[in-house]
Amino acid sequence: MVDMQPPSDEFRGFDEARSIMWCYEARSRTYARLSQTDFLANDAVAAVHVENTSRADRVFLAAFDRSGGLLFGDTLYIDDPTQRLDVTPEFDHDFTGMTVAAGSELEEAVERENGWVVNLDALRDYDPLEDRRTTQRAVLLAHLGDMMASGQARGFLFDKHDAAEDPGEADTDAA
Repeated sequence: MVDMQPPSDEFRGFDEARSIMWCYEARSRTYARLSQTDFLANDAVAAVHVENTSRADRVFLAAFDRSGGLLFGDTLYIDDPTQRLDVTPEFDHDFTGMTVAAGSELEEAVERENGWVVNLDALRDYDPLEDRRTTQRAVLLAHLGDMMASGQARGFLFDKHDAAEDPGEADTDAA
């Protein structure tokens, strides 16, 4: 069980970093799990309905084309709770502004409210390596304020300057 203590001023950066990591893990998990299917490679698939409410041990997936017509389905089994496909805002059709055709089978799936819809355009644009780098920087910056306030950090570099290339300029980048 996760101990959800209210955020304190002393560990504000820690709490922010934890939240950043949870979001990263959700994006990464959604990408990895849907990569196990044929959906990403199939250009005809525009959206995937993730039905994750009826069974704890599996997720039912339904692929839809751009007009909202049902193409085919798949099932992903959940052997571990970390494999769940919970809503990931960066890929969710509501958050990405994806249009759902009125009267379509996709609209019917959305109206059942028993899952969420992945916008495959957003998922295909996702770069796991870039997301990992961006998350790493964000987590570091979230922790940095706490570390500076407690005296654990006094300076840092922001750019990719290699001191070995020009040792005379190495000191100019310190903050």
